[in-house]
Amino acid sequence: MSDPSRPSVRETVSVVGLGYVGLPVAVALAEGGHDVVAFDIKKDRIGELATGHDRTATIEDARLAASGLNFTDDPAALSRADIHIVAVPTPIDAARQPDLAALKGATETVAGALLPGAIVVYESTVYPGATEEVAVPILEAVSGLSFGRDFAVGYSPERINPGDAEHTFETISKVVAASSPDALDRLAALYGSVITAPIHRAPSIRVAEAAKVIENTQRDLNIALMNELAVLFHRLDIDTGDVLAAAGTKWNFLPFKPGLVGGHCIGIDPYYLTHKALEVGHQPQVVLAGRGTNEGMAEFVATSVVRECVRLGCERPPRIIILGATFKPDIRDIRNSKVVDLVAKLTEFGAEVAVADPNADPGDMQAEYGLNLQELHDMAPADAVVLAVGHRAFVSGGGWDVVAPLLKDGRGLVADLSGRLDRATTPEGVTLWRL
Repeated sequence: MSDPSRPSVRETVSVVGLGYVGLPVAVALAEGGHDVVAFDIKKDRIGELATGHDRTATIEDARLAASGLNFTDDPAALSRADIHIVAVPTPIDAARQPDLAALKGATETVAGALLPGAIVVYESTVYPGATEEVAVPILEAVSGLSFGRDFAVGYSPERINPGDAEHTFETISKVVAASSPDALDRLAALYGSVITAPIHRAPSIRVAEAAKVIENTQRDLNIALMNELAVLFHRLDIDTGDVLAAAGTKWNFLPFKPGLVGGHCIGIDPYYLTHKALEVGHQPQVVLAGRGTNEGMAEFVATSVVRECVRLGCERPPRIIILGATFKPDIRDIRNSKVVDLVAKLTEFGAEVAVADPNADPGDMQAEYGLNLQELHDMAPADAVVLAVGHRAFVSGGGWDVVAPLLKDGRGLVADLSGRLDRATTPEGVTLWRL
């Protein structure tokens, strides 16, 4: 996987946090010949990975078993490492403010094992300035070491796209930044030893932090525009997909589509940027407007579905089946799933809602959201089906073979939020509503 023309120095590295980001990083570094301490505070996660199985399906079991990683939940084991990579979640709280609890906890754990000469590099998404303003004081206070003299820090934002077999950790350009030229050289060499894509050296940690947080902010705003247009086109009785197909014939028209915006990146990162903007006295009107539009799409869809059910004369309360609960197709990740918001709104409107998803873990859905997933074959016929997430299991072969039989007598409403159903083969008796 690594470029044989690049110099390779064996480093002893710890990766703290073995989720969707940390695990691929740890595996790649181990495969690249580095000595990797793979650490997570969750004992059950460590036990599972040590047996060669990743329940998130991020890394194939055979590859995981052959990686030779040293899995541990013992913080003392981190003292072997010269470079510590922190890859823990950075969500938002109920007030949509940055929640750095996991990052602070991981920093304290690393600081307890920090030795002179070490580098601590963060991959977690943060606002510009967080590494030096939040992490460094913790590292100094817990370790008793002095920043700049005894240890260095770096920032190299994660760009892993769950479920994307083409754009992997090893093939995505890597941005690196550090607090000293020597630390930057070491980090560039470390990542460059396993990444085939270019390594971009940012001039400062704050620049690298800002670059990461605007990548997803840009996507969020582009999708928000499509969502606002979708709402408008429904009022104008124009199909959004038809409009985008026509506009897309222009060479520089960007191929964004409307939809529910959830997940741990696009629906979260803009709030880190707006937090910092407000802190320094700037009102980020465009970013917040985009967030407001995207946050409101679940209510728009729920309102539209219920209105269509009433127009079609469905029984009251209507029975609605939702297909998909993860935040995007063909993954198991349910973090910040906006399908949950859709279920809540439909239920609030009095609908009887059932949810199916062959990818999501039923236990996780129950624990995180209090939602019970059902098997398709156990579901009673519905007045409406919402294809919320276009999993291959739902849409292979055009999708209608899965969707249409879920309706009462094969008749009723189908709301296709994924845009994956073939409109030309819509079964007789089915009303197709597209976002």
